[in-house]
Amino acid sequence: MTSRKNLNGFAALAAALAVVLWAVAAGAAEPIFPTGSRLGIVPLVGMLPSRDFDGFIDPDKNAAILLVAFPAVAYDQLDKSMVPDEMKKQGIDAEGREAITVGLGKGFLIKAEQTVNNTRFRKWVLVAAGADLTALVTVQTPDNNSYSEDAVRAALATLTERASVPEAESLSLLPFSVGNLAGFHIDDVLRGRALMLLDATNITAASASAPNAVAPNFPNGRMLLDVVAGAPERTQDEDNFARVLFEQIGGLSEVRVQDAERLRIGGQSGYQTLAKAKDPRTGTDVMVVQWLRFGAGGTLQMIGVARAELWPDMLARFRTVRDSVAAK
Repeated sequence: MTSRKNLNGFAALAAALAVVLWAVAAGAAEPIFPTGSRLGIVPLVGMLPSRDFDGFIDPDKNAAILLVAFPAVAYDQLDKSMVPDEMKKQGIDAEGREAITVGLGKGFLIKAEQTVNNTRFRKWVLVAAGADLTALVTVQTPDNNSYSEDAVRAALATLTERASVPEAESLSLLPFSVGNLAGFHIDDVLRGRALMLLDATNITAASASAPNAVAPNFPNGRMLLDVVAGAPERTQDEDNFARVLFEQIGGLSEVRVQDAERLRIGGQSGYQTLAKAKDPRTGTDVMVVQWLRFGAGGTLQMIGVARAELWPDMLARFRTVRDSVAAK
């Protein structure tokens, strides 16, 4: 008869073997990059890419992995703020921090628990420094041992990055298509809503690698395409609707509106507002155009801002982008 001591030994051996097999499987699998994300990982077994955020989800187990990329300079800020005492203020009970090295680079890992809607979750929060970005990865699972500690750590160890996201992939996240970028560089994409473009001839290495950082100089031009909820119910309401949206444009000072008129854009009712302004950080003279294209499902707001001395060329390029936009 097999002794209890031998059974315990077999159980321990089986558990160790399971960890080894998991690590081998994770190492053999290729990291998956969610659409539009520079971060990739070999997700936990059973998880699929999410359609709503950069990461993965297992709806049957109510578990998820969230991937967020910040500029490289964010690492020091997160290093200082993500400590147990500060996380406690957010309702997260952190057990502590440990240094860790993953495929992306060096960082730190926080194990924690949090109650959300009367459900207790286990959390692993990883912050890692990449070549030109900072990764924040959160793994959240119900407190029912649906995923083991070893499985989570094996997945986190595969975190990696890619140099860039293909333009077509970034644009696929938007509710509209853009047929011609007119030489502009994709600076940022807000899933399901907005696209930010910058003049590709005036992008410094720093701003290209960290699009959310403040550039030292005003770019030649930038353009925002954003889907805004709502639209004027009557033609006579369009003037006020356009004025309110224009007044909400940030990053400008000494704004002087030169022209405001209705026009057709892409065969639909639209509105144009043209103004002079200054960049408050640098004092640069700029020109601003806002185009609104009204539709049944909302309003497409297109804003172009450029240096005043480059305005004729930039306006032509802004129009090229505007006229190439189509609803999906």
